[in-house]
Amino acid sequence: MNSGDNNKFLNIVAGLFLAGFSVYVLKELSSILIPFVMAIFIAFAFQPFYNLMLKKKIPSFLAITVILLIIIIIANIAGVFIVTGANSFADNFKLYEEKLIGIFNSVIISLDLSAEEASNFYNSLKISNLLKNESVTNFITGILTGFAGVFGDFILILFYVIFILSEFTSIKERVSRAFSKEKADKVSFTLDKIFEDVRTYITWKIILSLILGVLSGLVLFLFGSDFYFLWGFLIFLMHFIPSIGALIAIAFPSITMFLQFDNIFTPLIATIILIVLQNVIGNIIEPKVLGDNLNLSPLLLLLSLFMGGYIWGIIGMILSVPIVSIIKIIIKNFDSSKNIAILMSYKEEIIIENQTKN
Repeated sequence: MNSGDNNKFLNIVAGLFLAGFSVYVLKELSSILIPFVMAIFIAFAFQPFYNLMLKKKIPSFLAITVILLIIIIIANIAGVFIVTGANSFADNFKLYEEKLIGIFNSVIISLDLSAEEASNFYNSLKISNLLKNESVTNFITGILTGFAGVFGDFILILFYVIFILSEFTSIKERVSRAFSKEKADKVSFTLDKIFEDVRTYITWKIILSLILGVLSGLVLFLFGSDFYFLWGFLIFLMHFIPSIGALIAIAFPSITMFLQFDNIFTPLIATIILIVLQNVIGNIIEPKVLGDNLNLSPLLLLLSLFMGGYIWGIIGMILSVPIVSIIKIIIKNFDSSKNIAILMSYKEEIIIENQTKN
């Protein structure tokens, strides 16, 4: 083995070690990093409003105070509705259990099965496992528990938001002091482009997810669905997970509606409307608004979901795709890393087109 091969081998080993060490650090420091990542999303979402207040000559500390008050009010209102909906879902689970048993008995009667055949059919469908509260509510509980942990770190998140918003106003000044004018202009231009792209992605992703959650919750409310606010919140969260999230988000309210109503048409129409909303916002509006930032390799999306779930649990799965999208936004703004952005993409020609423009 020559020196060139040795160097390649050492680089591979070093890369694998660094990747493994990074995963270990991310997992061990999750209690610090999850609130920090949440704070980044919140800060970027509120940055346009923050900049607007600064332009109106409102002092920075007062502008940040107003934003913190808005965040606290929104979090408290959402928290009350979510906790109420989750408790109501747990309290009424017995009713859905009885309804499911009734449906099972109707199927047995219609099939005219013997007692032994009915027992075998019952066991093959694993109805007993399905009817356990822990099994049915495990996913929802995981999400709510994860966000309860985030709300438990609410003060830490607010603390991070204060400093991140403050950084937005001071970073250009520090760049101008650190570099020559020509170099500072280039660095400032690149930072402005990155911040603008990241802000656009985060803001529109949150807005579109919120619109989808509100419209879906409104549809469920108009159709008389139980726990419409809880399902609307779940749909809002699951929209951050491509494809799989949409299936999960629609499945829970649809199943509960089929168990809730005696007729099949009400839940069926509601489900169709939810699917239409998901497709219109997720497959038509969102690609037009976010463009290349959604152009990620399906394999990369799958790996990011698995890694996010392994490192940070349910919250990690929700945050993983936005984080990967932001990483791609950052690296495609540097000539030295544009090739990596191309490898991360599903449609290579889009990034190549941007590369020639830059």
